[in-house]
Amino acid sequence: MSELVSPLAPLPTTTDSAVARTLLNLLSGAAVAQAVSVVARLGVADALASGPLAVDDLAEKLGADAPTLYRLLRGVAEVGLVVEEDGRRFALAPMGDLLRCDSGGAVRAFATMVGMAFHRDAWTGLYDAVRTGELPFARVHGAPLFEYLADHPDDGCVFDAAMLVTSVAYGPITEIYDFGRFRNIVDVGGGRGHVLASILSAHPASRGVLFDRPEVVADAPPLLASSGVAGRCQVVAGDFFESVPTGGDAYLLANIVHDWDDTGALRILRSCSRSMSGAARLILFEGILSDAPGGALSRLADLELLVVGPGGRLRSPADYQGLFEQSGFHLDEVVAGGPAAVITARLSDGS
Repeated sequence: MSELVSPLAPLPTTTDSAVARTLLNLLSGAAVAQAVSVVARLGVADALASGPLAVDDLAEKLGADAPTLYRLLRGVAEVGLVVEEDGRRFALAPMGDLLRCDSGGAVRAFATMVGMAFHRDAWTGLYDAVRTGELPFARVHGAPLFEYLADHPDDGCVFDAAMLVTSVAYGPITEIYDFGRFRNIVDVGGGRGHVLASILSAHPASRGVLFDRPEVVADAPPLLASSGVAGRCQVVAGDFFESVPTGGDAYLLANIVHDWDDTGALRILRSCSRSMSGAARLILFEGILSDAPGGALSRLADLELLVVGPGGRLRSPADYQGLFEQSGFHLDEVVAGGPAAVITARLSDGS
């Protein structure tokens, strides 16, 4: 009989142990994300908003199993979402407060999404993607992201709500750029109108056109009405790969171009250029890929686009300048706002 070979490596040195602990902490990130997602999905933050609760009372309020809920909350207390008090009572911590619906809901929606099967399963395709270049989401789910979401409306609602988290991560676009100079703003791929509503609310003299797929803009009127801008906003359905509405003096693409590879991005930009005239301006609001210190968030966000998106990526200002040159635009300016920027361009033959 051959001698068994022990799989145990030599005991690490003290320095190696510290490095190993750091790596293990990184690897626990998936567990932390899933736990935070469950806390968000259960509505723990809303249930604790009025004050601490014993875990049995909280479980009854949430319709959860008390012993299992206790183990979950004990775990997320370690990362600062809740605080455990005497008697197995839990209070909401400041970071956990961000998961409340009335805190805007975007962070809660994003936290929920990262624990949903459609999102987590896509990450299992990263290994094959690195080897083959295939898109992970399409490989795992059998369809690109937006086709999948159209066939799975419940996941689509979670995804759409989660995408509003950019307003938290990047800050409101109205704090970065002054839209008051434009009379008619066409929001291309504007979803249900959150960004356009914020712009029109800040600039009462401006009017807008909300343009997106029919099934998306169908849900826009209530939001526009509640924002008090419905009377100044026309809702138009269509496909931005084919054409966009004419007549605007500003064409806004807020967090749109990063979803697509260069071929798709050029199709969108050329659709805009065909509909624009004169001194109209193209305005992109995008996260910017940075090699500067502190740019790690942008590089991790680029990985998210690789895994979950339909082929897009984050780009640098130089990358956008290259796309503009191929689609009939000239880069005007880049207005930085933290991890995001407003990038403006005009028609190459415009004034």
